[in-house]
Amino acid sequence: MKSLKLKKLCAVLMAATISTSLFIGCGSDDKSTGTSGSGSTATTNQDLVFNLGEDPETIDPTLNTSSGAGTIIVNAFEGLMVLDENEQPKEAVAESMEVSEDGLVYTFKLREDAKWSDGEPVVADNFKYSWLRALDKATAAEYSYQLYYIKNAEKFYNGEVSADEVGINVIDEHTLEVTLESPTSYFPQLLAFPTYAPLREDIVTADPEGWATKVDTYISNGPFKLVKWDMKDQLVFERNENYWDASNVKLDTLTFKLVTDETTAYSELRAGNFDIVNSVPSNEIEPGKEEGLVQVVPKLGTYFFAANVGKQDTLSADVKKALGNKLVRQALNLVIDRQEIIDNVGKAEQIPAYSFVPQGIFNEDGSEFSDKEYYDPTDMDGNIEKAKELLKEAGYENGEGLPTFELMYNSEGQHKDICQIIQQNWNEIGVNVELTNQEWAVFLNTRQQGDYQISRHGWIGDYVDPMTFLDMWVTGGGNNDCGFSNAEYDKLVSDAKVETDAAKRIEMLRKAEDILMDEMPIFPIYYYTTVMAWNDNVKGVQVSTLGKVTFKNAYKE
Repeated sequence: MKSLKLKKLCAVLMAATISTSLFIGCGSDDKSTGTSGSGSTATTNQDLVFNLGEDPETIDPTLNTSSGAGTIIVNAFEGLMVLDENEQPKEAVAESMEVSEDGLVYTFKLREDAKWSDGEPVVADNFKYSWLRALDKATAAEYSYQLYYIKNAEKFYNGEVSADEVGINVIDEHTLEVTLESPTSYFPQLLAFPTYAPLREDIVTADPEGWATKVDTYISNGPFKLVKWDMKDQLVFERNENYWDASNVKLDTLTFKLVTDETTAYSELRAGNFDIVNSVPSNEIEPGKEEGLVQVVPKLGTYFFAANVGKQDTLSADVKKALGNKLVRQALNLVIDRQEIIDNVGKAEQIPAYSFVPQGIFNEDGSEFSDKEYYDPTDMDGNIEKAKELLKEAGYENGEGLPTFELMYNSEGQHKDICQIIQQNWNEIGVNVELTNQEWAVFLNTRQQGDYQISRHGWIGDYVDPMTFLDMWVTGGGNNDCGFSNAEYDKLVSDAKVETDAAKRIEMLRKAEDILMDEMPIFPIYYYTTVMAWNDNVKGVQVSTLGKVTFKNAYKE
């Protein structure tokens, strides 16, 4: 075994890393980007109110798929690693990490002072239990595939091997050995992802369905512990006095408000009732930026629409036939006016999407992975003509014979406005659309179950690599809400996961995206940005390009 300092590992991890996490540090009217004030002495009450902007479907680290709920989880739980302000992994519960010469075996020494919020020690078995729980098909964890990098993990999920054959070995209470299927440069990044968080077997098994819904049983190991949950209103956390680094946590309380209406939340911020809001009404972005109240930062993600191409049990025959034709899907994608959506709804410096993998991921030679434009989102005249030709070729000239499609969105935010623009765009080529909406938690379940025709969707990277966008579309994938299936695509993604030659690996992923953008089960709209607003006295909040907001170093002055 070779001991590998984490800094050295990070130097070769990925040329794909983007350094755009934001530390909120507002010592003046100008809200600067950069590390600020971590050594300052707080002088006011350390009670921070953050509006999450959604009512989470679950805050179980194993079951959650939402970026918003993920923010709650990363402040309550802590894995072997956490990501720093540059999205690079650093030790957390793991005090040290050793990696074998062949890159297959990771050995972690856990901090002996790491404890749960009830004072029990965090031990290696907590990680093994949590990961095997995620890999148990009965758990129905949509992110189970994120653990397939571990030796025999996928085989265990499919019932082909026993738990003892999975590459997770507890050496002793504070030593965990993990063996991978193949060298994976971004594995330390994955260890910071919520699915890799530890869990207490005694807590979860005592109440499998309800443990993550009750204050008394939501036992966590991160900087904050849950003390109050008013459904549909707020979750209140306090500093976890048993956290190994509690002395550096400055906030006394951290309150997640669940106001879904952006205008209401922004008004609460301006009134001084909220300290930070996670989104801003589009008409307030520019005035807010001029005031120094609003800031726009990059986010590694893509806003898109999903067509139901494989979970079609609830669809009528004519809808199934139409959505099953890739020419129809290509036409629907082409005619969407992305710039109109950005200019009239988004208004947050988004970039019209010309691929699924967004900008911000770099190959080893320094080039953007997303340098291939699959269509020109600015050439609307040409796109409309091409879309008409595609519909004609598909047997639906001028839209004749097509059913009326149902376009589903969640009622929170500005998705209705976006859908109305798309409705108008599609009408231009003879495609009729009805809009339907659901509240967030219901919407997520409906989409996952495939009880929709075309749905609003979005994806934020879990780590900085094209794989985090492409492996979600493999056949049977937990987050594959489209039901998309293509054998060649599956093989390319699978082969890329074990390919050690960086150039060959990138070429495999490029070919996979080629297939995805030809089959077009998704319609990329724009590459995300994060728009937030906060008060002047807030410092030290880390806003990640991966969609999470962490408060361990936060304070108010």
